[in-house]
Amino acid sequence: MDVKLKIGQRIKELREKAEMSQKDLAYSADLDRSYIASIENGQRNVSIVNIEKITIALGLTLKDFFYDGKFNNNTASS
Repeated sequence: MDVKLKIGQRIKELREKAEMSQKDLAYSADLDRSYIASIENGQRNVSIVNIEKITIALGLTLKDFFYDGKFNNNTASS
């Protein structure tokens, strides 16, 4: 699976678990709602800086974000 899609799915999963809308997350992370939507859909190559903003808005650390089975393989994706 493409890493952009993995990251997007993880953000969506965590956002829904936090009972936040895309708009709420975007506001808390100081990002645009349409940007959040495009990340969740795997259409954006999101920077680590923005991933950190998102994780902070979700009340998580980067370690928490990446500590998931989706990221536990050794194959590279584009």
